[in-house]
Amino acid sequence: MKQGKINWAKIRRIFIGSNGRGIVWKLCLYAFVIIIGFVFIYPLLQMVSQSFMSPDDIVNPLVAWIPQSFYGENYVRAVEILNYWKSLWASIYTSIIPALLQMCSCSLIGYGLARFNFRGKKVIFALVLATFIIPPQVTSIPQFLMYRDLGILYSLKAYIFPAIFGQGIKSAIFILVFFQFFSQLPKALEEAAKVDGAGNFRIFLKIAVPTALPAYLLTFLLSLVWYWNDTYMATMYFGSTIQTLPMQLSAFEATFKSLYPAAAGMNTGNTVNEAIKMAGTCLNILPLLVIYFFTQRWFMEGIDKSGITGE
Repeated sequence: MKQGKINWAKIRRIFIGSNGRGIVWKLCLYAFVIIIGFVFIYPLLQMVSQSFMSPDDIVNPLVAWIPQSFYGENYVRAVEILNYWKSLWASIYTSIIPALLQMCSCSLIGYGLARFNFRGKKVIFALVLATFIIPPQVTSIPQFLMYRDLGILYSLKAYIFPAIFGQGIKSAIFILVFFQFFSQLPKALEEAAKVDGAGNFRIFLKIAVPTALPAYLLTFLLSLVWYWNDTYMATMYFGSTIQTLPMQLSAFEATFKSLYPAAAGMNTGNTVNEAIKMAGTCLNILPLLVIYFFTQRWFMEGIDKSGITGE
């Protein structure tokens, strides 16, 4: 009978869809996104969970994720070991100031390479690419010796001067971002501004900068994160004069043992130290998470619009 006949076409349309994007496709897509998301979020969840564990919870094999009680002493000790508020302020100004200067200098360099033709342009562009390709460890010793001769070591000048001249951390990437963005701007806008009597610098400020705001925001946020997380250059250039949060975190265990020698000598000392170190790591990345939480919409917009096409 027709009433009892299975409508395979309808079932296929529901599960597979007319364009191949039915229930099966959506389930596979969601499963893939959940798996990938869990891979990325698993270390963060583990870190937060361990940071609230007491010494008894850490040595208890029955406690895996959720502690029996939220143990806040780990964060109290981590704040003391990291010298948190002083180190936080040091991280803020050693990240924001160079990031702002690097953003401005890279935008000028990218604009010049994108909108002007001059002798030696290809050489400069090749040198920019070379700074991106050559590992920083190769040039770190010559840079250190040069900064020593200039007298800018062990101060913020070691970050400021390279940022001003487009030689900050990963500046080549930002120059290429601005170069790509400014290359796509319609030339008709510049020609109309020149007819009205505007000079090159005024065209840059009034036309190029407002249209490149997504690229500016993207560059600033990435530069801020890279300056914040840097310990290799910071340790070499700042020494013990400036101590940022990542620098303090890298010496966390030694500082812990010096402040709590009795606890470090206990059988559970290393285990306890791991819990406090997780708390210190959470405190280290917390400012970046807060910044990203409030700027994620503009950050994603900057990534999307940095590849905008024009005339």
